[in-house]
Amino acid sequence: MDYDPQELEERWRERWAETGRYEADPDGADDEDVTFITVPYPYPSGGMHIGHARTYTVPDVYARYRRQQGDNVLFPIAWHVTGTPIIGAVERLKKGEEEQLSVLRDTYDVPEDTLQDLETPMGYAHHFIEEHYKKGMKSLGLSIDWRREFTTNDDRYSKFITWQYETLRDRDRLEKGLHPVKYCTNEAQPVTTHDLLEGEDAEYQEYTLVRFGLDDAVVPMATLRPETVRGVTNAYVNPEGTYARATVDGETWLVSEQATEKLRLQAHDVTVEETFSGADLVGEHVTNPVTGDEVPILPATFVDPDNATGVVMSVPAHSPDDYLALQEAKADDERMERYGVDPETVEGIEPIPILDVEGYGEIPARDAVESSGVESSDDPELEEVTQELYNREFHAGRLHDEYGEFAGEVIEEVRERYRDEGVDAGRFGTMYEFSEEVVCRCGGDVEVSKQDTWFLRYNDEDWKEMTRQLVENMECIPANTRDEYDHTIGWLNEWPCIRNYGLGTHLPWDDDFVIEPLSDSTIYMAYYTLAPRLREIPVEDLDREFFDALFYGADAVEDPDPRALDLREEWLYWYPVDYRFSANDLISNHLTFYLFHHAELFDEAQWPEGIVIMGMGLLEGEKMSSSKGHVVLPGKAIERYGADTVRFFLLNSAEPWQDYDWRAGQVESVRDQLDRFWNRATELVPDEPASTFDDEVPDLEPVDRWLLSKLQSTVREVTEAMENSETRAASQTAFYGFEESLRWYRRRTDRDRPGAQWTLRHALETRLRLLAPFVPFLANELHERLTGEAAEDVPWPEVDADLERPAVEVQERQIERLTEDVNDIVDVTGTDPERIMIYVAADWKREVFDAVVEAGADVGAAMSEAMSNPDLRERGDAVNDLVGDLVELVRDLDDDTVDRLQDLDEGTVYESAVDFLEREFDADVDVYAEDDDPPDPADRASSAVPFRPAIYLE
Repeated sequence: MDYDPQELEERWRERWAETGRYEADPDGADDEDVTFITVPYPYPSGGMHIGHARTYTVPDVYARYRRQQGDNVLFPIAWHVTGTPIIGAVERLKKGEEEQLSVLRDTYDVPEDTLQDLETPMGYAHHFIEEHYKKGMKSLGLSIDWRREFTTNDDRYSKFITWQYETLRDRDRLEKGLHPVKYCTNEAQPVTTHDLLEGEDAEYQEYTLVRFGLDDAVVPMATLRPETVRGVTNAYVNPEGTYARATVDGETWLVSEQATEKLRLQAHDVTVEETFSGADLVGEHVTNPVTGDEVPILPATFVDPDNATGVVMSVPAHSPDDYLALQEAKADDERMERYGVDPETVEGIEPIPILDVEGYGEIPARDAVESSGVESSDDPELEEVTQELYNREFHAGRLHDEYGEFAGEVIEEVRERYRDEGVDAGRFGTMYEFSEEVVCRCGGDVEVSKQDTWFLRYNDEDWKEMTRQLVENMECIPANTRDEYDHTIGWLNEWPCIRNYGLGTHLPWDDDFVIEPLSDSTIYMAYYTLAPRLREIPVEDLDREFFDALFYGADAVEDPDPRALDLREEWLYWYPVDYRFSANDLISNHLTFYLFHHAELFDEAQWPEGIVIMGMGLLEGEKMSSSKGHVVLPGKAIERYGADTVRFFLLNSAEPWQDYDWRAGQVESVRDQLDRFWNRATELVPDEPASTFDDEVPDLEPVDRWLLSKLQSTVREVTEAMENSETRAASQTAFYGFEESLRWYRRRTDRDRPGAQWTLRHALETRLRLLAPFVPFLANELHERLTGEAAEDVPWPEVDADLERPAVEVQERQIERLTEDVNDIVDVTGTDPERIMIYVAADWKREVFDAVVEAGADVGAAMSEAMSNPDLRERGDAVNDLVGDLVELVRDLDDDTVDRLQDLDEGTVYESAVDFLEREFDADVDVYAEDDDPPDPADRASSAVPFRPAIYLE
């Protein structure tokens, strides 16, 4: 029967659905035999693409593996609809925006007559949940318990979130106050990472505003390096920008027009009195608030009026870009004169050094650009040069004497104190700005705003310490991510947890606000354990006391609800989460929030036990993008290749935490490989399934024992890889690695022998069980045809010590190596031999090998050991040359293999393979011992060394 994945896979999908195969209920198993696996629930603001497919397939593989290990496994999914992205998508649809319509029609194949159904937020969400995510997940064969799905605006789920936030407030983990937030100027409300179209990784930075003066006005200039204020030689404005004279908190300020809105958003009282061209400021002089010096304002189109205040101070002694900008200004008299600046004024500007740093001269910025060969502000290397100098000065730069109490101090140690003193003295102020442009999904600009908001106090040191303890006890895969969690815990500060509108749960004590998406998705994993049974309980009964009794036990409330205590048993049965599979970029927010909230709300026994990080997906070498239509939909891929092919490519192209690249040509190759596997497997399937292959074991030859021994190594390696969530290593070993052994076995043996047939079927049965988590449709089908049972319904293979034959493996490797050597000689010489003579090394050479083994892989020690034998000493240089070769051989081998080689009778091993070698090369094969004075027409016998026989082709 030909391999028809579509027909085969549909039958198994129907069977799983009819039998509820993956519905998980408490079964009384021990805690060690319960596994709870979660993955971030999807946000259905668009369809599922192949990148999502990998996100959900990796944990599915682990879930299937744990079931075969005998665990009761819970693998659920739900739908995250909180926030505004879905609302924004609906609004763009209703407005008829062409880009949005194109994504829906062309990328996600939404029928024209269905578009109207998407014009409500939940109508939109349900379309993509049902028509994309659920269909895609079921098509992929994900072993999900579908009874546990919910959406984050379900009434009962909102009661659960309400309990969480009331509890956090009572424990002083919530606070209200002014706080910098990401603020969409279009929606007029705070937004978070999940709401952003661009700038997801942007962080707001706190700038120091140096309050330069111009007559009666303040000209604030933003810097991240306030200590350089004594080195300011001039300022820059963009002569083509629009600037404003504004009253800010009762003072007159001169800033860019855009800055007035930024300042207003950051809790300043701002009134714009007039606007004017930046050119009007050029040529003016401003007063340095620290030194009292007056410095000129020069024109510069590189100044961005939309960044900070739109006025920039220049420190050419310590900023390579400022140094080059000054040199370019000096060389452009025409531009200076055009804006009314006397070129002599510019020519007279000289860098003012304010610190010393080892490795640079008096003017570090000049040294930096000259040593790097950078000559222009447009040179892309300038950014790297600038950053390198900044880092050196920050960590090792010491301030000059004019800095008074700060003189001689390292910048890193005094910057904050210097800034704070300046703020207290009224010379400095502060302002927030993003590190890059940020755009909301609605298309609006996102600015930093100080809002009177409720925020989570992630800066509480005792909360941080609990979370660090959680991370210390948690398994982090890969291991290097542990430091990333610790780093995030360290810098994480207050987190605004509300917004003005959107889908989701309203703040319990202030119905005007909605809890934002990242803040309502921290402990939803607990809700999975309760979801089906909570539907039986009236919403009004799910109050604070109900959840207190559920999560904290009967003693937590005066009159506990028996239903809550009953649910508590199920929650405790499943919890904690054994493994959460998630994206690397979520460590800096969602995943660390997840750890904070579990540390605070639950006992240590319920803290998460492990997190596996996932890499990013590429499509033909480029980042996937739904908005640009650069995606592959799982449904179309499965229709073309089959679900097993899609799964197998996604799983063995990279380890979970590595980035992977979906390439159609490589996927096609995987489809062909599975087809070949199917065809070879079906050759071994009997007319009637056999329940076991162990009842009557026929006589087995050494080569059969060899394959069965290699099979045990494969089981061991695959199991170890799966325990470490190394899905690529596991699938590669089970499929491609063992295929190499099979290829050799097919060459070596008569496959029609009963022993060979038994061996091949036994290997196939074991291999199908190893492959079942990866290609469940194909593996289950073939295993059932072979044995009468689906692969997923029988235990995961265990290493059978009785089938391990290390000595046979070493012997077979020698035969394989000999075959390779003969082939190499045939290829190099272009001969077609009629006779092959094989010469096994003389006994004295074996004695040298024994001496090397005894002495260890050290040439000097091995020579001493060998020369202690009088017979070997007589052979002099021959022994010396041989020791070097054999030390190299031993160095590359493990101790067990060396022991096996010592016991190996080379001649007997090669004699046993004569029939095979004669078939392989269609030639007569003779095996001789060098000691026996064999026929040696080409004088080759003497070149034999232990385990590398000499070969002559005639």
